[in-house]
Amino acid sequence: MINQQQLWDDDAAKQYDTPGEGMFSAAVLGPTVEVLSRLAGTGRAVEFAIGTGRVAIPLSEAGVRVAGVELSHAMISRLREKVGEDQIPVVQGDMTEARAGEDFSLAFLVFNTISNLLTQDEQVRCFQNAARHLAPGGRFVVELWVPQLRSLPPGHGGTVEVSESGYLLVDTYDVLRQHVVSHHVRFGPGLSDGRDARIGRTPHRYIWPSELDLMARLAGFELESRWADWDRSDFTAESRSHVSVYRLPPAVENVSVPADQPGNK
Repeated sequence: MINQQQLWDDDAAKQYDTPGEGMFSAAVLGPTVEVLSRLAGTGRAVEFAIGTGRVAIPLSEAGVRVAGVELSHAMISRLREKVGEDQIPVVQGDMTEARAGEDFSLAFLVFNTISNLLTQDEQVRCFQNAARHLAPGGRFVVELWVPQLRSLPPGHGGTVEVSESGYLLVDTYDVLRQHVVSHHVRFGPGLSDGRDARIGRTPHRYIWPSELDLMARLAGFELESRWADWDRSDFTAESRSHVSVYRLPPAVENVSVPADQPGNK
């Protein structure tokens, strides 16, 4: 059993933010915030696994009222160094069951984080918890990578996903359990702790898009849109990731039938 508090500890929280670079770059955050802001409209949004506020803070600054759910105490502490509870309230707990309120117009789960839940049952319960947070017609947005099993050489259980100066990412697969472990190797003189290399591992349970859609249906959602990225480009068989928008049915209005209409007694 993976201890998520140990996985996302103080060291991980301190190293997580890369202001202006990588997933914190304007090129990544700009389209993300634009899409989420449009989907939230005038309503409130809740982020599952809010982390250090990478998306929630700029979304709040764009005028959306944002709340969050986060399991890691360390990540919440890092978030609190940047914004207060009055601006972005956060509930500490598991995103499969923790409640941050109800009647939100938007719930969202970005950067592959639903795969941190390591069983299918937990992932289904995450969808069900999202539905409990939303008003009728509300949307749940999931950003997730597409498993690249076609790149696995025959007889091998791993792939090199990134190889660049100072960083190596190797993914190893257990295809029976749909598990992948990402091995992050950072090396070179730039390491702050003086070591020649540092390795970190993050486990995931990968989900095929069709499986994700079925999880959504079990929780009462329908797929509304799917794009390859936040720029809303077309999702194709070659896409390496997707942004999927699920929606609950709208409220059914009670329509009164005049007494003189057929069928009334």
